[in-house]
Amino acid sequence: MTASTHRAPGHPEWLREEERRLCAFAAGSAVPDGFGWLDARGGVERDRPVATWITARMTHVFSLAHLRGDADAGRLADHGVAALADGPLRDGELGGWFDRVPEGRPEAGGAAGDESRERSHAEGRGPGADLPRKSAYEHAFVVLAASTATAAGRPGARDLLDEALRVMDARFWEESAGAVRESWDAGWGATEEYRGANSNMHCVEAFLAAADATGDTLWTRRALAVAERLVHGVAAAHDWRLPEHFTPAWEPVPDYNRDRPDHPFRPFGSTTGHLLEWARLLVHLEIALTRAGEDVPDWLTPDARSLFSHAVRRGWGVDGEDGFVYTLDWQDGPVVRERMHWVVAEATMAAWALARHTGDGEYTLLYDRWWDYAARFHLDGEHGSWHHELDPANRPAGSVWAGKPDVYHAYQATLLPQIGLSTSLAAALPATSAPAPGEHE
Repeated sequence: MTASTHRAPGHPEWLREEERRLCAFAAGSAVPDGFGWLDARGGVERDRPVATWITARMTHVFSLAHLRGDADAGRLADHGVAALADGPLRDGELGGWFDRVPEGRPEAGGAAGDESRERSHAEGRGPGADLPRKSAYEHAFVVLAASTATAAGRPGARDLLDEALRVMDARFWEESAGAVRESWDAGWGATEEYRGANSNMHCVEAFLAAADATGDTLWTRRALAVAERLVHGVAAAHDWRLPEHFTPAWEPVPDYNRDRPDHPFRPFGSTTGHLLEWARLLVHLEIALTRAGEDVPDWLTPDARSLFSHAVRRGWGVDGEDGFVYTLDWQDGPVVRERMHWVVAEATMAAWALARHTGDGEYTLLYDRWWDYAARFHLDGEHGSWHHELDPANRPAGSVWAGKPDVYHAYQATLLPQIGLSTSLAAALPATSAPAPGEHE
């Protein structure tokens, strides 16, 4: 490649520069109780409660950045580990993590935490009904953060991981279903009458990272069980349109949130970006099973390719403008046409992973095309990070996602092509050891 090619979007020098830019933007999110929601200019939105999913995702990012040699990232990763281990997000009495800092804390804020509250809402409240719920989505990211921080040698990370895995095993994992429950009330008295594909998908990512960090292949096998149910079972049976909402008996609820189709966590219809994200995760899963000496099902790569191809055919530019629409109905008609940054980030990662895994050059062409698109429309050269949402004409918007809450998807998209395919992102980076007590970086 020529030097100019290396500086093109998606190529090594450009990716490294963008990786650093994202990390610098994210550093401004640190608040006493974890990491806060950033606005479009990079300031913390103080009226939003500190959320477990953001705090955990940023801890994961800073742990990766530490492994990459970022001079300040270790301190920020340690801040995240401490917030998850000892802060108000953790229920020190009954165990587990609240979805957000309970009201009344300095960072808890007021009515602006609607996204967390709406995702946490469920029928039936047990003890602690006035407290936030405890959800699988949030716990998956605690496991991911603790796993990556363990790989990065951060103090206290392994204890945090062991605790998070105990909670995941005791409270969320349903062996008979081969999947996780969605959420509990604060007192662990009642579970939600709902099962979701989104939280289970992120558990696959977290379980693979946990297997790397602990050496326990139980988590690899559980990741496979989830993928087999939702991809090889549900998605394949629906011509690669993945229903995401289910009853507790895992019966699809196709009309779920039809009246709120743009829900940020539980939208109506088929979510294009999740098909692409699943495609990449199946590649990581196949590598993990191979390295662990486990049986490798012959459907993993074909299913990944099917998810990818159908997501692209049905979701990219289907309304006449470049970009992936957020959701589709069950006849493949666009429902929410806004373009989300996380979708194109996952598209580049899936294309890159499948190109390396299969040797098919068509994926590389798409990888280059989508990075050009992201650089043109999503990257914010003025204020930093990426515009999280664009309208159907590819102009910055905020009807679904206000501001720039975190950098998890974008940062991983810049990192993966630089470090190579492995079982998890942290596993592809050189391991470090924790500093001795009293030692500073």
